[in-house]
Amino acid sequence: MYKKVLLAYDGSVEGRRALREGAKLAQLCRSEVFLLAVVEVSSIMTPEAGLTIPIELQTEDYKAILNEGAERLKALGFTPTTRLEVGDAGQKIAEVAEEIGAHLVVVGHRPQGALARWFGSIGSYLVKRLRCSVLVAQTEISDSEFERLKPAETVASG
Repeated sequence: MYKKVLLAYDGSVEGRRALREGAKLAQLCRSEVFLLAVVEVSSIMTPEAGLTIPIELQTEDYKAILNEGAERLKALGFTPTTRLEVGDAGQKIAEVAEEIGAHLVVVGHRPQGALARWFGSIGSYLVKRLRCSVLVAQTEISDSEFERLKPAETVASG
């Protein structure tokens, strides 16, 4: 059903929820897994506002987040393809999904304030833009349940 699954991952609680729920579904479908992190260059981070975080620092942080997510997936038996992009998260997720021919895109859900609701969520943007399925992960998967997704180790007989 879902042969290629793109997991959008940012290391947040919501991102971890998406990683867990997406990995569980990908395992059931025996999917190829792609893990994407997007360094979002927000218009609010302008030198005029005095809130500038050098893009190099943000990129290094996201590389570490991406590696951490990939290690979690490898522990489950996946060999994820990882990718780091810079730009608008919704747009980059859509571009990568289209480029790889994703069958399913999994993103987290972050409660939004009034301003964010006015402009729309990444999930709703992706539903409008993409031709594949989009899952906005909200199911809590416990550590123990996630551990059970790991493949059973084969015992060498002698």
